[in-house]
Amino acid sequence: MNMRYVFLVFCLSGLWIQAQSIKWMTLGEALEAQRENPKKIIVDVYTNWCGPCKLMDKKTFQNRDVAIYISKYYYAVKFNAEGLETINYYGNTFTNPDYDPDRNGRNSTHQFTEFLGVKGYPTVVFISETGDLITPLVGYQNPQQIELYLKMIKQGDYMIFKKPEDFENYRKNFIPRFRG
Repeated sequence: MNMRYVFLVFCLSGLWIQAQSIKWMTLGEALEAQRENPKKIIVDVYTNWCGPCKLMDKKTFQNRDVAIYISKYYYAVKFNAEGLETINYYGNTFTNPDYDPDRNGRNSTHQFTEFLGVKGYPTVVFISETGDLITPLVGYQNPQQIELYLKMIKQGDYMIFKKPEDFENYRKNFIPRFRG
């Protein structure tokens, strides 16, 4: 085999991995994609004014290991908790009727944000392959912190927990592999 060819393939592969990014979609697109290829959904619930949301987007969601894992095992949704998007979920339509386009900074809370029970930003919400809510994860998560949840939920390990101690034991024994 030609060594230049091997080197070129290696370099191109390395560039692809470095350039890996999450393909964000709307919730409607993710729910539609689930019909053809069932995967769990991860929803990044953010606001435009939220500093930790911006930091998580830059430091966590742009992390190569996180991006590769999410892209492979989840449909990824970005949802502005104070935005104008119309959400159709389980036969219900959610909007933001009090949204003020002239307002800078904080705006009114979207009905879907309230439905999800989001209490702070950022919040990552996990949704099952059948569209059922699994759990919210509130607050900034670095790559190693979110790795625990990404893998636990993808593998279905969360379904075996009977009491809080079960999760604590799981967390204590989890060995993060994502690089910071």
